[in-house]
Amino acid sequence: MQANQYNAELENWHDFEVESRKEIIGLLRSIGEKNQLIRMLVHGEADVCVTSILEVDADNNSVILDCSINPEQNQRVVGAKALSYETTLDKIRILFSSERVEKCTFEGAPAFKIPLPASLIRLQRREYYRMNTPVSNPVRAVIPLPAELGGGSSSFPLADISCGGIAILDNKLLLGDSIGKKYEDCRIDLPEVGTVVTSLQIRNMIDLTLLNNKSNRRLGCQFVDMPRGALNAVQRYITKLERERNARIAGLG
Repeated sequence: MQANQYNAELENWHDFEVESRKEIIGLLRSIGEKNQLIRMLVHGEADVCVTSILEVDADNNSVILDCSINPEQNQRVVGAKALSYETTLDKIRILFSSERVEKCTFEGAPAFKIPLPASLIRLQRREYYRMNTPVSNPVRAVIPLPAELGGGSSSFPLADISCGGIAILDNKLLLGDSIGKKYEDCRIDLPEVGTVVTSLQIRNMIDLTLLNNKSNRRLGCQFVDMPRGALNAVQRYITKLERERNARIAGLG
């Protein structure tokens, strides 16, 4: 996962943010005690380091992490301006970040030290589970456009779907730079399930360069005030996609 995608995901799940210092310390200590591996993503690079928590030092507001056996990778980590971390604890996904990493020693061995996070994201599987939608015959969202964008409506292919929202592809850049903007009465046609109507709020934007050098724009959209019946339809569609994917995997096995 690239850094900008990771940041977009953090923004997507701000509703699941934990800001209690006591709770953050407790979660990080549990992760360390259970020896859970942590993916450390160096921002700005396709560079992932696997680490673990050695100690949570509440008195000094710091967390001690294991460092890599690769000295060059350790140097890149220390030189990074920002890093993101991802792990799981009892099937709950934990995300946090830091602006810096310092070298230190722990029990006589080299280690990393980061500030105790001021907040982290805690997600249960049902809250973050998302499925890629078909590429060959894409699901589409029809979004009414306001007068300043020309009026009428336009259809956008989906990239993925979850119970929290969708990602759409805006290759013609029709929606512009619209982070935070809310679109009412959007229609999503879910094959074999039905049509759902909901408000969508644009939460993040990523500009992509495709292999043919054409550009595309991926917009992360959050469902807003979605009716329960529509949410149930989305869940049924995700289950359908998962069943089809499992059938394909079984066929290849």
